[in-house]
Amino acid sequence: MGSFKNSRGFCFRLNFHSMFLITGALLLTAVLTLAGCAKKEEPPALEPLEGDINALATEFIETLAAEDFQGATSYFDAEMLKALPAAQLEGAWKQVIGQFGAYKEEVTRKQEVSEGYDVIIVTAQFEKSPLNLRMVFNADHRMSGLFFQPAENIETEMPAYETPHYADLERLVEREVVIGEGAWALPGTLTLPVVGADNAEGLPVVILVHGSGPNDRDETIGPNKPFKDLALGLASEGVAVLRYDKRTLVHGQKLMAEMPDLTVQEESIEDVLLAIELVKSLPEVDPSRIYVLGHSLGGMLAPRIGVQSRDLAGLIIMAGAARPLEVLMLEQMTYLAGIDGEVTEYEKANLTEVEKHVARIQDPKLDPQTPPDQLLGVSAAYWLDLQGYQPAEVAKTLNLKLLILQGERDYQVTMEDFRIWAAALSGRNGVTLKSFPELNHLMMAGGGVEGAESGTLSTPDEYNVANHVDVAVVQSILEFVK
Repeated sequence: MGSFKNSRGFCFRLNFHSMFLITGALLLTAVLTLAGCAKKEEPPALEPLEGDINALATEFIETLAAEDFQGATSYFDAEMLKALPAAQLEGAWKQVIGQFGAYKEEVTRKQEVSEGYDVIIVTAQFEKSPLNLRMVFNADHRMSGLFFQPAENIETEMPAYETPHYADLERLVEREVVIGEGAWALPGTLTLPVVGADNAEGLPVVILVHGSGPNDRDETIGPNKPFKDLALGLASEGVAVLRYDKRTLVHGQKLMAEMPDLTVQEESIEDVLLAIELVKSLPEVDPSRIYVLGHSLGGMLAPRIGVQSRDLAGLIIMAGAARPLEVLMLEQMTYLAGIDGEVTEYEKANLTEVEKHVARIQDPKLDPQTPPDQLLGVSAAYWLDLQGYQPAEVAKTLNLKLLILQGERDYQVTMEDFRIWAAALSGRNGVTLKSFPELNHLMMAGGGVEGAESGTLSTPDEYNVANHVDVAVVQSILEFVK
């Protein structure tokens, strides 16, 4: 876990476990989680570092690539050193290179200022895929934050997005829109069938809700854009689609300062409700045919959204978790630790530590003041808000059409979750459940390792291979909403 302490006395923590494991569509983006630090004793200050921050950033990356983790932490400020000591930095880095391969070289860099901090963003090429290393420096030239984030396409390394075969760009138009207003407004894209662009009324509309992490409107991961696939595919067949950048992507710094006790309500649900209000006002849309499609965490939250909105015709839950997030985090870490056929002593120790964190999270007497570094890097407020939430049981109470979609090769949200949805919704009218033997968490086909209903579970490497949401998924959604 890394930390970022802003000028208002709050501490931002980056959950490396979530970064790679509970990410909805994004295996390589970090979950933004917030924790109040005002009541904590301030760690002793460290001496300022000499030298230009660009040079310090270069030295840090070289030290990290050389796997001198003790040396790398010498660039941290006191708060970050406390949150991310050498052993945890080693674990985070090993997860990075385990998924993306060895560090190769710096490609580009830029510098910006955010909330009074200097930020160096280095786009680095790894063996399998590029990543952005975002390093936040304080006034003493010490690092107050460290982020690994999706990189923009590097022409020679990352293929440009190609339109899926089932989409026809001549049959749709796209329009930029804004979700909400004021301080938390979000940019989005409305994709309309051509008939909708001519102000014909009566279109069904699907609002796409992201998984965990600071996702963009396309839910980009590597060369893949599953939400863009869905938008183009559905609009080609007469269904309007709204997608937008997530609040934690657009307003991450502001969230750090103003919402230390962030929950899924502020992270996601509030903006979905605003998106519903927006589409209700569109002349092209039939207000009686508004659907929400939630992916991963978005699917888990879909029943909550259904409870809070009276304007929905139905919910589409795509790879939606039915079990608690902390359970899935441990399950995923265990799977990834053994994916190469060997669980190292470090991995065993890490899993043991994660089990302790999970036990604290599940304690019905969880203290709201428990620090995030004892709760998988996530604030107690976030976990307390989700304690006792059973998505499938809530879904059962809704008077809405439901479509549950699941890839059988998904190792992030597995067929165990699908079975829970199926059991809870058994016998209920208006429910369609579909699983797809060849598909992974992104609802894309690929290779994997032995273990799933269809014979294989997916691997993180699949997310770095250009692909598209399977046409059968698009067709299932079309049949549900039209």
